[in-house]
Amino acid sequence: MKFFMTGGTGFVGTYLVKRLLSEGHAVTILTQALSGTGSEMTGLSYLRGNPTIKGKWQEAVRDHDVIINLAGASIFSRWTPEQKKMLRSSRIETTRNLAEAVPHSAKHLTFFSTSAVGYYGFHEDEELLEPSPSGNDFLARLAYDWEQEALRVQDKGARVIITRFGIVLGRNGGALGQMIPLFKYFLGGPLGSGRQWFSWVHMHDLAEAFIFLLSHQDIAGAVNFCAPNPLRNKDLGDAIGKVLNRPSLMPAPGFMIRLILGEFGEVLLKGQRVIPRRLLKAGFKFRYPDIESALKNIILDDR
Repeated sequence: MKFFMTGGTGFVGTYLVKRLLSEGHAVTILTQALSGTGSEMTGLSYLRGNPTIKGKWQEAVRDHDVIINLAGASIFSRWTPEQKKMLRSSRIETTRNLAEAVPHSAKHLTFFSTSAVGYYGFHEDEELLEPSPSGNDFLARLAYDWEQEALRVQDKGARVIITRFGIVLGRNGGALGQMIPLFKYFLGGPLGSGRQWFSWVHMHDLAEAFIFLLSHQDIAGAVNFCAPNPLRNKDLGDAIGKVLNRPSLMPAPGFMIRLILGEFGEVLLKGQRVIPRRLLKAGFKFRYPDIESALKNIILDDR
């Protein structure tokens, strides 16, 4: 199959591209900068273009069987008005332009568009499933609008799958790339109260979920891409400390996180308990369903 991908050079995209190529698929990555991107891997090609701006790159979309939309500026920053504008445009405009590029008769096409568990907003202990309503904070509203742009492709006959990512855990980047150094220097610990829920997914399982859904044509709409066992922030810290043989005793006070990170600090201090009900019901098997097995693979097997 021929895949067209935005965000293919990022943390998730790099891993997913290799997995798709290993299955014998062909992947075209849309990127703004071709320098330093060699196509030494069989089946991989690059196309220059800015997905937030309409352009000739849109003509290439119709020649592919699957679109995977991973593009979006990182949320891990202080949300100034300018940053919020970037967070929205990098998601909304990209998805809108991709949707526009899809041909009007696209029954052969599968359109994967990324979203996030932040769609549900902040919650306490209740379990959140795919039909659960969206929240009202900035990130939830952004995710809702992002999804609505992607769902328009259904009007062209395409199968649309909204992949609501939990926090992706993997090697060489992501959340663990920021957390592990703190624990190694004995500075790791819970954020705020530590009671907030943390919904996560191992990079391997995330990529396998894409492969799984390719062969399950009956599944469309929102799918939670997260492990079946979310945990509290304090328990995450304890698990990282256990694997690294370091204490998890240095809490970061909530007021300090809010002072430094502003509105984004709420994302770290609050959370949601999300369950991948649709994947489980369809028979998907997680290789890393619990945090300890995931961390051992990522941290210890990488030594």
